[in-house]
Amino acid sequence: MTSREDFQDILRRVRAALEMQAILREEELPLPRSQPASASRVPSAPPSPAPTPATARSAPSPPPLERTQPARVQASWQSDPAGFSSLGELHDAFGECQRCPLGATRTTFVFGVGNPQAKLMLIGEAPGRDEDLQGEPFVGAAGQLLDKILLAVNFKREEVYIANILKCRPPGNRNPEPLEIASCSPILARQIELIRPRILCTLGSFAAKTILQEKEGISRLRGRIHYYRGIPVVPTFHPAALLRNPAWKKPTWEDVQLLRREYDRLLAESPSA
Repeated sequence: MTSREDFQDILRRVRAALEMQAILREEELPLPRSQPASASRVPSAPPSPAPTPATARSAPSPPPLERTQPARVQASWQSDPAGFSSLGELHDAFGECQRCPLGATRTTFVFGVGNPQAKLMLIGEAPGRDEDLQGEPFVGAAGQLLDKILLAVNFKREEVYIANILKCRPPGNRNPEPLEIASCSPILARQIELIRPRILCTLGSFAAKTILQEKEGISRLRGRIHYYRGIPVVPTFHPAALLRNPAWKKPTWEDVQLLRREYDRLLAESPSA
């Protein structure tokens, strides 16, 4: 017979086996289900976008529009004086001249006056107060003296042409400045070309030095004949200077007599020129 100790030993073994089976059942995991080959977990590439129809393609951007600048209208006084074919056109073109600062301070543009076909042309320095107000050169006291000088050698004011280097009055009758002379000289040059005088008479130092492109003053330039582009030039004192210094009247008288002789000689040689 089996002893009691043996029976108890068998019970312990059975109980241990049952406990082990229970543990195994609790720890058991479900096996994974078999997947079809097409469902393998290989990441697939993203789908390609559908091709864009030709009509749906964006058109190229048009080139930027060029901004056209409005054409600047050039004032007539900005033009080259050589482009005008008559004294009237020249006067009208430069009547509102702003080539230099004198355009802002003048009262009147003093172009010139006299016979447009004159054989004698007289050139002064610049308008004074009376000239600035009346718009005509040599109308004050100096102008009255000039008329007398011309009559003394048988010239009438209406048969000659009178102009100035400057067309506008410098403030306070100061001396002309280089910019002012440079601005006005082309206008005067065109006046001379259009009038075509046979002889010129410059009045005062500035007029003589500008026309003859000389640095010497009137005292050294007067008393003899010079030339401007082939035209004889007789320099003499400005009438306003004679009013301040009567001693200069004698050399001025000599100069205008020289002027008359040269004028008569030129006309005798070629009266119709």
